[in-house]
Parts: sequence; structure tokens; C-alpha cells
Amino acid sequence: GRLPEFAGAWLRTLRDGIRATSARAPFMFYGTDWLAFGHFMIALVFVGALRDPVRNRWLYEFGMMACALVPVWALVFGQLRGIPAWWRVIDAAFGVVGFVPVWLCHRWTGELQRAEGRA
Repeated sequence: GRLPEFAGAWLRTLRDGIRATSARAPFMFYGTDWLAFGHFMIALVFVGALRDPVRNRWLYEFGMMACALVPVWALVFGQLRGIPAWWRVIDAAFGVVGFVPVWLCHRWTGELQRAEGRA
């Protein structure tokens, strides 16, 4: 199937912006390396939750807060940057979907904490 015209127009706008930035200011893409590095480091922190989930239960609370802020960030700052509403909803969905497994881990860790008598 074909993309709706509004989606195609937005994707062409993105393509053109990326091409223009790459041609005029390729150093701008250096930040994508740092963005990936930041994501990797955040993921690495969660190794502590694997090693000792009860002691590091706060990591799940951190993850839930981060997920809860994704929709706010996407909707508010996406609006300021002129991102189409439908694209902002897709971005916001990552926080909503990501919240579920983090919340489940937090809940299960609470059960483990109570079973170990460390409440």
C-alpha cells in the first residue's frame, strides 16, 4: 500500500532536511554518535537490576519516570519544532509501550523483595 499523502510529504521533508544538513553541515551528525552512546549507557545501568534486582529496584522507578516523560517531551517539544501531530503520537507511544515491561519488572521485584523479607 501507499503512504497517505501527509505521511509522504513529511518523509520527503525529512529526507530533504537530512540531505541539506549533510551537504552544508556534516558535523551536525556527530551528535547521533553521542545519542547512541547515551542510549547504550542508560541500558548498561540496568545491568545492576539484573545482578541484584531488589537492591537496585530504584532503576525500574527511574525507567518508569523516563517512559512517562517521553509523551510529554514528544508532544510539547515536537509541537515547538513543528513535528506533525501524528508523528508526535508515534514518538509518544514509545514511552507508553516501554512503560509496561519496566512496570512489570518493578512489580515482580517488589514481590521478590517481600518473599525475601527485605521489605
